[in-house]
Amino acid sequence: MRFQVKAVRGHADIVDLAIDAFDAQTAARQAREQGYAVLAVKRSTGLRNRAAFRRSSLRVLAFTQELVALLEAGLNLVAAIETLAEKEEAPETGQILSRILERLHRGTAFSDALEEFPGVFPPLYVATIRSNERTGGLAESLTRYTKYRIQMDQVRSKLGSALIYPALLFIVGSAVALFLLFYVVPKFRRIFEDMGTNLPFFSRLLVDWGAAVENHGVLIALLLAGLIFGAGSVLSRPAVRGRIMLRFLALPAIGERLRIYQYARFYRTLGMLQRSGIPLAGALEMATSLLTDALRPAMREASRVVREGVAFSDAMRDNGLTTPIAYRLLRVGEHSGDMPEMLDRIASFHEEQLARWVEWFTRLFEPLLMAAIGVVIGLIVVFLYMPIFELAGSIQ
Repeated sequence: MRFQVKAVRGHADIVDLAIDAFDAQTAARQAREQGYAVLAVKRSTGLRNRAAFRRSSLRVLAFTQELVALLEAGLNLVAAIETLAEKEEAPETGQILSRILERLHRGTAFSDALEEFPGVFPPLYVATIRSNERTGGLAESLTRYTKYRIQMDQVRSKLGSALIYPALLFIVGSAVALFLLFYVVPKFRRIFEDMGTNLPFFSRLLVDWGAAVENHGVLIALLLAGLIFGAGSVLSRPAVRGRIMLRFLALPAIGERLRIYQYARFYRTLGMLQRSGIPLAGALEMATSLLTDALRPAMREASRVVREGVAFSDAMRDNGLTTPIAYRLLRVGEHSGDMPEMLDRIASFHEEQLARWVEWFTRLFEPLLMAAIGVVIGLIVVFLYMPIFELAGSIQ
C-alpha cells in the first residue's frame, strides 16, 4: 500500500513523499534511510492512489518480461536488476529498483525485498517467486506469472471491449439529452410564453424546467455535480460495493454470469499457485482475495473444511463455489493427481462460456439501449414542438 510521508531533511522545507510499504512503520523507516526526519505518516486513499496502483501493476508485467529475458541470457539476479535500473527513465520506478538492489546486496531474499513494496508487487507475485527462488527456478516462476497475467488481462480486455460501444452510446445519448434540457428547452420557453396558448401537460413541464434552468441554472448544475460526486464517493466504499454485488449476484441471469467470472479468476489463480508448488491451503488463502466480498465467507468456510480433511471438490460444491462441470473436473484432478491442469481447464471453460454470453448480451443490449435513448430524445423533441403543431393547425 502507499503512504504519504511528511518529512524534512536538514534545513530544507517540509516535503511530502509517496512511499510504497507494508505498513506505516516500514514507510517511516524507508524515509529515514533516505536521510529524512519523519514528521507524520498517513495512508494514501482515493482515486489517485488506485490509479497509481494500476500504473504500478502494468510496470510489473513489463519488468517481469525484461527480467526473464536477462536471466535467460545468463545474467545473475543482481546484474539483471542493475541493468533494468540503469535503463529506467521514470524516477519513481528507478527509486524502487534501487531499494531492491540495496536489499539484495545486504543478502535479503528477492521475494522479501519485493514484499516491502506491496503497492507495486502483488502478494501473488511475491508468493510465486518465493516458492521457487530457493530451488533455482526463478526464471520459470516469473514466466509462469507472466503467462498468468496475460491470460487474466485478455479476459478483462474482452469484457472491456464489449462494453465500449454501449458506454459510448450512453454517453452520447446523455450528452444530447442534457443539451436539449439545459440549452434548447430554455430557448423554447420564451417562444411559448410569447404565443400565450394553452400548452399540453408535458410541454408545460418542459417550460417550467426551462424557467428553472434560466433562473437557477448555476444552482441546478452544482446540485447535479454534487449528486454525481456523492454517488461516486458512496460507490467507492467497499461495504457499499459489497451490498450492491450481493444484489447483482441474486439476479437470475446476470448473477450467474458474475459468479462464473469470479470462478474463472479464482481457478486460474489457484492453478498458477499450485504449479508454483504452493500447498493447497496457502493457495486458497491467497486466491480468496480475488473474490468479491459477497463470496469470501463461503470461500473461507470451504478452506476451513479442506484443512479438516474434506475433499476440495466436495468443499467447493457444498459451499456453492463451483459449477457441475467444474465439480467433475475437480474430481478428475483429485483422482489423477494433476490438479493444476484441471484448474486451468476449468478457468478456460468458464472464460469461453463467459465470452459467448457477453457477445450475445451485447448484441441484444446495444439495440435496446439505442432504442431507449432514441425514445427519450424523441419525446423531448415532440413535447417541444407539439404546441407549434397545434398552433399551425388552429391557423389553418
